[in-house]
Amino acid sequence: MEKAYHPCPLCRDENTAFFHFSEKRPYYHCNHCDLVFVPSPYFISADEEKAKYDNHRNTPENSGYVAFLDRMLIPLQHHLPAGAEGLDFGSGPGPTLNILMEKRGFSMDIYDCFYAPDETVFKKRYDFITSTEVIEHLHDPMGELTRLWTLLKSDGVLGIMTAFRVEDFADWYYKRDLTHIRFFTPKTFEWIAKKLGAQLEIPQSGVILLHKK
Repeated sequence: MEKAYHPCPLCRDENTAFFHFSEKRPYYHCNHCDLVFVPSPYFISADEEKAKYDNHRNTPENSGYVAFLDRMLIPLQHHLPAGAEGLDFGSGPGPTLNILMEKRGFSMDIYDCFYAPDETVFKKRYDFITSTEVIEHLHDPMGELTRLWTLLKSDGVLGIMTAFRVEDFADWYYKRDLTHIRFFTPKTFEWIAKKLGAQLEIPQSGVILLHKK
């Protein structure tokens, strides 16, 4: 059984403990921010990670995927001024969210480290930023969130989607995806919001809006 020491990759707190073992990897829990995480020695390679994403079939023609995104986009758009400009961080192999928002009158840039690695986006400022099903993959989640936060204009909104960790973690399908290495709860996002100085809104499970005031 894994017994090595691993500090939290989100809050850097050292008060972590072994939580679970399956999929040939250990999971640890942070008692400070409530994150569950996979330690870095058990990450798959970047090539293996990209191969997994290459199989995604998320397009604007996929009605199920569009309905999934609308869980966040509908509450998000109510907070946006007309003509707001946004960034989709982690747009994936088949950008869809930006197309849906452009149909609603909002322009969007896209960024993805594998498929759209144009880092000029990090020199701009945005009214809103989205990141759907991305945060659970990030090696340095707080570092990336902080970078995105600095790109937001005053009164901007950062919209995030990720599945909230369930009590029956052992049988949870979400952790079986080896690209998923960070697992969050509403309590974790309360810590993140406090750290960023954000106003937290959770319209429904797994949908997070962080408001910059």
